[in-house]
Amino acid sequence: MNLLKQKIIETIRSKGPVTFKSFMDMALYYPGLGYYTSPGSVIGRKGDFYTGSHLHPIFGAMLGRQLMEMWEQMGRPEDFHAVEIGGGAGYLCKDILNYLCDSSQKNEPSNKITGFLKSLKYVMVELNPAFQKRQKEILGELGGRVKWIKSLNDLSHKINGCIFSNELLDAFPVHIVDMRDELKEVFVNHISGDFMEQIQEVSDVRLTDYMNEFSIQITEGYRTEINLKIRDWLNEISSVLSEGFLLTIDYGYSAKEYYSKEHSNGTLLCYYNHQYNENPYKNIGNQDITAHVNFSSLKKWGEEIGLNTIGYSPQGTFLVSSGIDDVITELYSGSPDYSFEISKIKGLILPQGLGESHKVMIQYKGKGLPEMRGFSMQNQAGTL
Repeated sequence: MNLLKQKIIETIRSKGPVTFKSFMDMALYYPGLGYYTSPGSVIGRKGDFYTGSHLHPIFGAMLGRQLMEMWEQMGRPEDFHAVEIGGGAGYLCKDILNYLCDSSQKNEPSNKITGFLKSLKYVMVELNPAFQKRQKEILGELGGRVKWIKSLNDLSHKINGCIFSNELLDAFPVHIVDMRDELKEVFVNHISGDFMEQIQEVSDVRLTDYMNEFSIQITEGYRTEINLKIRDWLNEISSVLSEGFLLTIDYGYSAKEYYSKEHSNGTLLCYYNHQYNENPYKNIGNQDITAHVNFSSLKKWGEEIGLNTIGYSPQGTFLVSSGIDDVITELYSGSPDYSFEISKIKGLILPQGLGESHKVMIQYKGKGLPEMRGFSMQNQAGTL
């Protein structure tokens, strides 16, 4: 039997049925055995899913430019920390640093980029030692510009800069709730050799509070997810960020969209070998389990602790507003592979790719509210 599956069964036998949130936590993060903690996990085209950084290096180039814009908005501080959480294989970090280093060697605008590179303190937050090793191998010489830590608590002091992630929050363990006359919760038991769901009283009063907080009205038989960990994560961010930005890229919706009739079965999906399924009770430890992000919670809970929302928009619109056309010209004008590069870049922008499903949110801690070029065409923060 799969060792992780055995561990989960033992937990259920000793403690009784566990919340789905606890099951998902063990399946993804059980030390040394979970999907994100196992030495054998592979993310990317050879794994179970890939992100924007796997589609094309220009994604990293655009984030590099975004970090530099943030640095400028903060008055070009001497030390600007760029803290990436959950860097996967390390491609995004590599593409960001490659673009900045290559651009600094060109005549224009070398002065600004060179100054930014001198200020840049790049930090990777990665719990899995195997992922850290893989990231260092992929980065090669660029790894000398990066510091690795296991958690934000390992930062030696409060920082100024930007904390950012790409498809991180969707993998936070979620509670699953089910409306049965009143709000109930999904628990997981193990009976006769199979994992079985059981509907019980909610395990945490915060689940009911969440429904009230976001004015969520669901009907009988409606099933959905609630991500409470986002609030704890935001508090952790705020505790280490003295001044600067929180940049979140993920797939998700506003609360109104998330808990609409169209999503009456929730958004939970599993990914195994680039194929998706809706059964989290198979391939345990070997498949990803995800749920969309309620960006309204990110906005509301962030603003309660001083992380004010600058903007929110689809990824495609954000990249176009940020000047991706200029970067395409800069990097690929005159290239014999121009058409091929464009075809891949479209996957980052068009609605059929990641352009519409993935959203970009930037929040700010500090005086005033800086304006970001990426939201100049469209800012949907008001819908949250």
